[in-house]
Amino acid sequence: MSEFIHTFLPGRVVFGPGTLDQVAAEAELLGVRRVLLIATNSARDAADVVEAELNDRFAGRIDGVTQHVPTEVATAARAKAQETSTDGLVAIGGGSAIGLAKAVALTSGLPIVAVPTTYAGSEMTPVWGETAGGSKTTGTDLKVLPRTVVYDPVLSQHLPKKVTAASVANAMAHCVEAIWTPKADPITETTAVEGVRALAAGLRQVLQARTDLDARSNLLYGACLGGSALATAGTGLHHKLCHLLGGTYNLPHAETHAAVLPQVTRIKAPAVPQAKARLEDALQTDDLATGLFDLFTEAGIPTNLKDLGLTQEQAREAARAFDADEILTRAWAGTRPEGVTR
Repeated sequence: MSEFIHTFLPGRVVFGPGTLDQVAAEAELLGVRRVLLIATNSARDAADVVEAELNDRFAGRIDGVTQHVPTEVATAARAKAQETSTDGLVAIGGGSAIGLAKAVALTSGLPIVAVPTTYAGSEMTPVWGETAGGSKTTGTDLKVLPRTVVYDPVLSQHLPKKVTAASVANAMAHCVEAIWTPKADPITETTAVEGVRALAAGLRQVLQARTDLDARSNLLYGACLGGSALATAGTGLHHKLCHLLGGTYNLPHAETHAAVLPQVTRIKAPAVPQAKARLEDALQTDDLATGLFDLFTEAGIPTNLKDLGLTQEQAREAARAFDADEILTRAWAGTRPEGVTR
């Protein structure tokens, strides 16, 4: 085994059905006296529960968030935190809710308790993003890493299959890209392999029984591992392309991963054959890129950017910006990657 350096990030994970009821206590453990709640519209009921349990430590609430964290939305949330004398944040929802909490934490240093209801994995990373003028800026700062993550599979139990599948594609991208970045190491690789195994199994279960709690638990577990792998290994070409497409053309973040990941994998994965083979075993496929494409297709999510609203000229424009003509041409059309026998 070659030499490597791996940094374990600080954090606490509380996992299991019904753990939503522990969110207020987790905030108290962090010494938070006044909590600002940030929740997606789909998480309103869960936010109501947490608000009631916070009692006099509830400082205010932001309902409804926007993907890609527009600067004007981030600015308003930061102002709300100051106005309410908030000293801690609870974010309930998908990556957009957690992303908005991160935008507040970036400038204030406030601790975050994250309660994910999808499989975006943002809750496990110190990565933040903000969009202004059609351009998305991302960065890494430990101030935005949630201090505690509460995973309650009940909260995602009734997610529609298409929303579930798109979110799983996002989590898969965290795992897969973690094998070829410059900071990838044997620990991130093992984490990514287990993440793909859990995500693939969970998605296949959900396609058969949407509300199966074991399947939903598998998916949250896989998302946790995917986020952990990305947090240490960092991002590469795939995520750069997805951030460009999302920030510039306002494409839906999760679905964009499903269209782009198989095409980037086709190009990048052969450079790391051992890791590629391990992920193929976890995915139960003979070729990683083709296996991802087929799984996403089976799950009913678009595997082409054209169906997400991107024009062919926009795809060419994006390809020129990142010198990724072949990748984005194939991703726009939804060309199935050629199978490769290992």
